[in-house]
Amino acid sequence: MLRRAVLESWPLFLGMLLLMLSNGLMVTLVTLRATDLGFTQTEITFMQAAYPLAALFGCLVAPRIVAAVGHIRSFGALASLCSISALVHMVTADPYSWAAMRGLAGFCFPGLYVVSESWLNGRADNQTRAALLSVYFITQTGGAALGQMLLYIPDSEGNLLFVIVSILISLALVPMLLSARQGQDFEAPARLSVAALFRISPLGLSVSFLSGLSQGAFYVGLGLFGVAIGLAGDQVGLLVAAGTLGGMLAQFPLGALSDRIDRRLVIAGAAALAFLASLALGLGSETLAPGGWLFGAIALMGAFMLPLYSLGVAHCNDRLAPAQMVAASGALVLVMNFGIVLGPLAGGLSITHLGAPALFYCLAVLQAATAILAVTRLALGTRPVAETGTALPVGHTATPVASRLNPEARE
Repeated sequence: MLRRAVLESWPLFLGMLLLMLSNGLMVTLVTLRATDLGFTQTEITFMQAAYPLAALFGCLVAPRIVAAVGHIRSFGALASLCSISALVHMVTADPYSWAAMRGLAGFCFPGLYVVSESWLNGRADNQTRAALLSVYFITQTGGAALGQMLLYIPDSEGNLLFVIVSILISLALVPMLLSARQGQDFEAPARLSVAALFRISPLGLSVSFLSGLSQGAFYVGLGLFGVAIGLAGDQVGLLVAAGTLGGMLAQFPLGALSDRIDRRLVIAGAAALAFLASLALGLGSETLAPGGWLFGAIALMGAFMLPLYSLGVAHCNDRLAPAQMVAASGALVLVMNFGIVLGPLAGGLSITHLGAPALFYCLAVLQAATAILAVTRLALGTRPVAETGTALPVGHTATPVASRLNPEARE
């Protein structure tokens, strides 16, 4: 049954893979090209922050757009705008227009994820939802990592890779729109206030925010770090890919462990190990020449840092009634995206004013705060819930609609 569900959903996964290839390539490509054009690190930092800031609004507005005009029209319009935003980088050379295009892409991509997730949900049943969500997560994360490998394509004029981004987005339209059945009726998910969710699960909400901060600093800051220490563009992409793949590979073992013992222990342990890896990177990047150790250490840091959002969501869901899960996801995504908005500023400005290794010291502080919060909640003596669900992987690109794929989130 699962094999059949995956085979029936291959066009959705292919379309998502193409979208994530383009998005993964773009986040590093913009930093590298902006550096070549003479943008300052501060300009690049604020330009890159435009994407998550616009995504914050996109997560709120996109479900309503889909509900109003339908899946096919929404996907076609938003993908076209994303494709245009990539091409505009070829004809302008100032941080303001580039920031506007990053903002346009940031607003549109959540709508593309909403369409993909809701269509996938329509093809799932209770026996296949968790597995399909896992395949969806692997597709997202793997696509973002593979997108970094496209930086190895020779691009002497500096425009070819922007064209490739536009082509990938346009190609994503083909399997999504030609093979998908008519989209099912869609309603924008209800919302649960952040204050109400904090009363239910203060640790889950706090981990979501801190994870957003960490991921924002990680994905934008690594590009700035690589440029600052003199790595070639393809090696900068490999840095980001190494951390992303590390997070993908560790997601399932950490999730399975958290299903067997108190999730707060797993959150505290993973954050503590991420803290040590970040601290070692900060110290090592000052005293050692960049080499294979750097990519391995980045992968290790990503392995313990990137799964924290999924663990925080699982911890929160343990304390929710099934009917609350989709609504609570809206608050979790909102808080995480607010953190992602601030993350590039924290990481980028740390590098600008304190030097390249400061990125890892910034990340170390965030991981230490996460570990301390988890240990504090344990020390307060709050009993773990008697019945926990399964820790399903959720990427930072997911929208509240992804929670509909959770087999426990049934009315």
